[in-house]
Amino acid sequence: MSHARLPRTVAAATGAIAVALALTACGSSNPLDEPTDDASQGTSSSDAVVIGSQAYYSNEIVAEIYAQALENADIEVERKFAIGQRDAYMPEVESGAIDLFPEYTGNLLEYLDDSTDATSPDDVYDALTGVLPEGLVALDYADASDQDTYTVTKAYAQEHSLTTIADLAKVEGTVTVGAAPEFEQRPYGPAAAKEVYGAELAFSATGPTTLESLLAGTIQVADIYSADPAFQTEDIVALEDPENMILSSNVVPIASADVADEISEVINAISAKLTTDELVGLNVKSTVDKLEPAAIATEWLKAQGLI
Repeated sequence: MSHARLPRTVAAATGAIAVALALTACGSSNPLDEPTDDASQGTSSSDAVVIGSQAYYSNEIVAEIYAQALENADIEVERKFAIGQRDAYMPEVESGAIDLFPEYTGNLLEYLDDSTDATSPDDVYDALTGVLPEGLVALDYADASDQDTYTVTKAYAQEHSLTTIADLAKVEGTVTVGAAPEFEQRPYGPAAAKEVYGAELAFSATGPTTLESLLAGTIQVADIYSADPAFQTEDIVALEDPENMILSSNVVPIASADVADEISEVINAISAKLTTDELVGLNVKSTVDKLEPAAIATEWLKAQGLI
């Protein structure tokens, strides 16, 4: 469905119609219309900027940051959080039912174009803007990323003078990288590490125990996402990837073209402040401190001077 946008003065005069439409929508099987216990969802308004999020705590925190910043700028918002994964929400984004969504450049690019060979942040962003469906706009991407890494313990990095993935080629003996099973066949898996950096790595399918295996020393390198709270709570470090072997996946706001001009100044200011370290800190607030996304967002926006 298309997302009609009315002037705020007109919207106030059409409340009765909006109520009738909302009642009709309750019978829809659309996942966006399903009832939720989350008090942050709000009520529907044809004049609101509808913000969505994945069913992923980190993504919901960023969506809540967007929402509060826009509200601070006197822009009405409606929250449609925890929708699910890309297959569930992208049709709604493309249709205009959702106006703003925090996405990840590399992952979204692969979803839209699985033949892409772009990997660096700028190249991925440029490629993404070229394949976005009509009616969608990519606002400024953030330095913050949530992407694969080749990560080691700080002690192992110090012992072997490791700074980049290339430095793994200097380590004597067997060096094993642990990850989900599919990592072995990824374009940035062990074969790519050998081709690009000359690092010969054995592979272990450690799956959900990857971090524990790294800390226990049963593997020496781990594929851990760059925004994982463990980068703040554990003594680990991601090795640099100067050749951009790993697909860059920076946080990027995807907006409907009909609201992009209205919201871009507010949202781009957030992207300018959101680093990977900041994103890790936000995730720690959720997973360790057990704060709600709304509280995390408010604290961060105030600390950054954005509200």
